[in-house]
Amino acid sequence: MPSPVSVRRAGVSLTLCCTLLVGATACGGDDKDAEAAAPSVSSSAEKQKFAKTRFVANAGLAAGASYQWIVKPFRAGKFKKGADGRRIALVKAGLAGAFTYNRLKAATKNAQGDPALAKAVAPLTAGIDALKDLPSKLRKGESTDSIVNSFDGVINSVKDAGKGAGAEVKDKVPSAGELSKG
Repeated sequence: MPSPVSVRRAGVSLTLCCTLLVGATACGGDDKDAEAAAPSVSSSAEKQKFAKTRFVANAGLAAGASYQWIVKPFRAGKFKKGADGRRIALVKAGLAGAFTYNRLKAATKNAQGDPALAKAVAPLTAGIDALKDLPSKLRKGESTDSIVNSFDGVINSVKDAGKGAGAEVKDKVPSAGELSKG
């Protein structure tokens, strides 16, 4: 026979589940007309502030992924022929390279919302675009020295540009799940 405490817990759990289900279905609407008609409540200063914050977050994730799965294994000799775990390290580095490229593109888009960041990051877009094909080369193990140096150089340039514009970027290592999602 169930105790009164377990019945109460089951009741509370059922109530919470129903509340979450109703809330999720209520928020899951796809009414684009309502979104278009809703006025924006954020001022341009807030948009710029959030742009800088999003830039720091995206650039930090790019820097963390690049360091954790590209630069660090390279310095440890994981990419050399015959190294233990070379294939896995190269695959992870390729994923990290794609993730890094994706986050750097997002960071440059975020930088457009802040005039100081936009000026600081503008010269770096060519370097970021040059990273586009490198993840596939990294997965194959082709010319890892130059690829690692490219990622490291671009990341350091983005960090310096952010710091110069008042948005200091710190490495934030993404989880393996975030890495695989891109």
